[in-house]
Amino acid sequence: MNIPKPILGLISSIETIFSTLIIAIAFYITIPIVVTHEIIQLPKGSVTNTIESLISKGYRLSAIDKYLLIAIGQPKSGELRIDKGVMNRLDFLDKLTTAKDPILVVTLIPGETRPIFLKEIAQKYKLDYNKLDGNYSKYSSYKEAGVIPETYHVPKGIREEKLIKFLVKFTEEQYRQISVEYFNTYNKKEWLRYLTIASIVQKESANKKEMPIVASVIYNRLEINMPLQMDGTLNYGEYSHKKVTPNRIKTDKSKFNTYAHKGLPPYPICSVSAEAIRASIKPDVTEYLYFMKNKKGVHDFSKTYEEHLKNISRAKRK
Repeated sequence: MNIPKPILGLISSIETIFSTLIIAIAFYITIPIVVTHEIIQLPKGSVTNTIESLISKGYRLSAIDKYLLIAIGQPKSGELRIDKGVMNRLDFLDKLTTAKDPILVVTLIPGETRPIFLKEIAQKYKLDYNKLDGNYSKYSSYKEAGVIPETYHVPKGIREEKLIKFLVKFTEEQYRQISVEYFNTYNKKEWLRYLTIASIVQKESANKKEMPIVASVIYNRLEINMPLQMDGTLNYGEYSHKKVTPNRIKTDKSKFNTYAHKGLPPYPICSVSAEAIRASIKPDVTEYLYFMKNKKGVHDFSKTYEEHLKNISRAKRK
């Protein structure tokens, strides 16, 4: 069969284009992908949505990746855990379809209290608050501050007991490391005292820099048997975000009211950061007994009540 020369020429051109395309694709897939975040959030919907979302996050992808991904499989949606670093393009696209199950992000901020934290994650992830709280009491050695502030990544679908066990175990490991660093041991009875002081430091300090100074005020007052008289101790439990008013100070009969009771509260008032713990273990050496928040949002510290009154007057001026 004689094929007309124009047809032969067309076939040859197509073969050349196809070969060039294959070479171009082969080269393209060798261009690596830099994975900058361990957790990648992917939207629900089409492959196009997935590629566009990744491009918006700074990943160097193109329409070619769309067709490569279609050939590989259906990408997952939600939060996926993918190892950071430089990765082969095809491996990266494959990870989008085979990565570990979507995860939940559980964040506890420094200074938040147990009931508020547990209620938030119960509501957000449709978990049972009573089960979360019950398991907290079962596994944690501390009524409060049993979970260290952190952003945790846990498998989607995790149940209440397993979640609390994970959070408490991680926290205990962190506490043990810090305690051994300073004391070569981890004595939970002594650690409770440091956590309690750290929780007041956490509530009262305007920033990390102030923490060792605030801790020094606490120790100075305890040493002379002076009431702590700190509003932050009344922000315990459900009162975490409640403004402390003169009436509240008069009517709160709990041991957390350091205006009415000398010494420390019975246990920590909130979650505590590593910085607050370190400040409670190694406070600054000062003679300060008072502090007052100034107009800049930080505290003025003073040794005498007369100085303190001047700082109060200065803070109230318009």
